[in-house]
Amino acid sequence: MANDLLIRNVRPMGGATVDVLVRDGRIAALGQGLSAPGVPVEEGGGAILAPGLVEAHTHLDKTLLGMGWHPNSAGPRLIDKITNERRLKKELNIDSARQSARQVVLSSSHGSTHILSHVDVDTDVGLSGMRGVLETAARYADVLTLQTVAFPQSGLLIRPGTLELLTEAMAMGADFVGGLDPCAIDRDPKGHVDAVFALAERFGKPVDIHLHEPSTMGAFSMELILDRTRALGMKGKVTVSHAFCLGDPDPALVEPLIEQLVELDVAIMTTGPASRPAPPIARLRKAGVRVCSGNDGIRDTWGPYGNADMLERAMFLGLRNNFRRDEEVEIAFEVCTSGGAAVVGIEGYGLEVGCVADLVLLTGETITDAVVSRHKRPLVVKRGKVVARDGACLVEAP
Repeated sequence: MANDLLIRNVRPMGGATVDVLVRDGRIAALGQGLSAPGVPVEEGGGAILAPGLVEAHTHLDKTLLGMGWHPNSAGPRLIDKITNERRLKKELNIDSARQSARQVVLSSSHGSTHILSHVDVDTDVGLSGMRGVLETAARYADVLTLQTVAFPQSGLLIRPGTLELLTEAMAMGADFVGGLDPCAIDRDPKGHVDAVFALAERFGKPVDIHLHEPSTMGAFSMELILDRTRALGMKGKVTVSHAFCLGDPDPALVEPLIEQLVELDVAIMTTGPASRPAPPIARLRKAGVRVCSGNDGIRDTWGPYGNADMLERAMFLGLRNNFRRDEEVEIAFEVCTSGGAAVVGIEGYGLEVGCVADLVLLTGETITDAVVSRHKRPLVVKRGKVVARDGACLVEAP
């Protein structure tokens, strides 16, 4: 069958060498000297076997990949970047289907088998971004699983008509309801949070809210998010992305928030930012908070950086959190794999018999070696099918 595969001589998570047999897109056996007549064979060469990397926060509709170099012209404030982007989307004619496909192919080449993308919905672009990304999700379904967040990047209540568009985006098939800085952008924190959670309740979908607001402002907004989570019984169905307020040095502000995150199973997404306060990964995980990560914007109008490599993102997380010991760097890697899977709800994720065969081979002696060295991925497998080899996706980008 097309989704049967035998991978010889690999080391699950850097452990002892085994063969892995995949039947019908799922792991059927792990052991030495496995035999499967007629099944395609790949030689692992002693590489590390890991479950596919999980890109749990990006913006596929915005990337400028393949469009030539455009000098960054955004101002320093968040609202400056939002306004600049809205203008340039029209001037540069950013085709969301084409551009999202380019990033998907790049992500696959680096070993990601799952992406959660926020997609802009506003009164300028309407639903074109969502249409384009959903087109990519269908077109590349054999290469990578793509989920979407309907995201009011320009604000929700301050731009009349956006709430109606967000409702349409959910009806189109968006997987998450998005939100953004209830105080700083909409200037109506209660109204914003109420609107986002009302949509989530109406469509039976989880919530993922960008929260860039720092310190006490961010803590206030997070309290509102936690209150709605509790009131609507949405335990385990809410993610707060960025959550810069959790990087505040005052434990009297941060610790009560962490306690509620644990109580309500609210997840945190962090990119490990270099220029902003960052949620403390080790502290959150020790408390029992689910933590995931993503590359955020990739070479877009917000900034020139990014290559869609979640192994590199694990390195950034390690640097930002001062992870130096091997077991600490492994935490960063887990955030980019099993952590992301737990937050976005991937079923059958892992390396056990019965798990979906979404796999990546890594070059290195250990997981930490693989993270810091970041060699090309020898092999990427999606549901038992080889989709990338030697750092190149087998499907071309437009």
